[in-house]
Order: sequence, then C-alpha cells, then structure tokens
Amino acid sequence: MTETEQDFARHNARMKRVQAARERMQARRTLERGLLIVHTGNGKGKSSSAFGMAIRSLGWGMKVGIVQYVKGSWETGEKNFFQANPDLLTFEVMGEGFTWDTQDRARDIEAARAAWERSKELILDPDYDFIILDELNIVLRQDTLPIDEIVAFLKDRPLTKHICITGRSAKPELIQIADLVTEFGEVKHPYHAGFKAQKGVEY
Repeated sequence: MTETEQDFARHNARMKRVQAARERMQARRTLERGLLIVHTGNGKGKSSSAFGMAIRSLGWGMKVGIVQYVKGSWETGEKNFFQANPDLLTFEVMGEGFTWDTQDRARDIEAARAAWERSKELILDPDYDFIILDELNIVLRQDTLPIDEIVAFLKDRPLTKHICITGRSAKPELIQIADLVTEFGEVKHPYHAGFKAQKGVEY
C-alpha cells in the first residue's frame, strides 16, 4: 500500500468513527417543539438570516408570518419577494421608520403597540408555523414596549411554532427565555469606508 493509500485508509477509518459518534449523539436528541430564536449583535445579517429561515419554512409548505417593527414604508427586496407569496406568507410592515426619522415618541409607541398586538394574533393563530418579529429588539431597547409584558406572553406562547426575534441589543430577559440565541458580530462593514446601503445587500 502506498503512502497516499495509507493516508486515505486512515482518513476513512477516522470518518467511520466520527459517523458512529454523531449517530450516537443524534439518537439522544429527541425533543421537538417550537423554538424561540433571538438574532442580536452589532453585525449585519440578523434579519437576512431570519428571512432565510422563512424561505426554508416555505419550502416545507409551512405558513409564515412576518411583522416588521421599524423599517417603515420604504421599499425593500424582502417586502417585494414575500408579498408576492400571500398564500403561505403574511408580511406586514407595522413600523413607521427609525425614531430619528419620526421624532415623535407617542407615535413610535402607538406603532409599536399595534405591531405587538398583530404579532400576538399571528402567534396565537394555529394556521401559522413560523413567526418573525423583525427588529422587535430595537423597540424593546428603546423601552417603547415593556419587556415584562413581552416576556410573559412569550413564556406562555403556543409551543407548536417557531418564533424568531431580530435586532441589536437584545434584552437579557429575552435572552434568558430563548432556546437559540445567535450574536452577529461586525468584523468589517463597507459603511465605514463611505459606501451607502446597497440594494440586495442591506435592503
């Protein structure tokens, strides 16, 4: 046997051991229920990742609901795409833009409250399998909605569907009750080099 053949044989034997270990590990994972997922951190990709899971869910014929808390009425690629598939997906823009654009605290609170009430309706609707609350973390960070109310509802939520909450600076109370938390970290961003937001990348 040549040295290359010996190397391949060692590799194949090692992969068989890895496969057996993985199968043993998978056999011990038996829980299945709706997950509470949080995407946070200062890096780009939190909403994009959530929308990727929405597409994955649609691929399985699951019904998806998306509520956007901040982005307002401006056009985005995700809105154009998801609103073209109304049979399996509900896409609702409930925010009125960033607070520095609205400059109206009472109006921000009113919009956030309407978005949260609609979110609860979707979460409680048995027809839906996956709910995305896009940028809810931003609203909670600004105390536009009370975190205690949101946490109490989510702790008592139906466990038949997945819920993904996105946005920077997730509150510790939300992280504590979540099943899956991913922190997106910025390594490099073109904005700092003078680039404006790019269609298809940022929106």
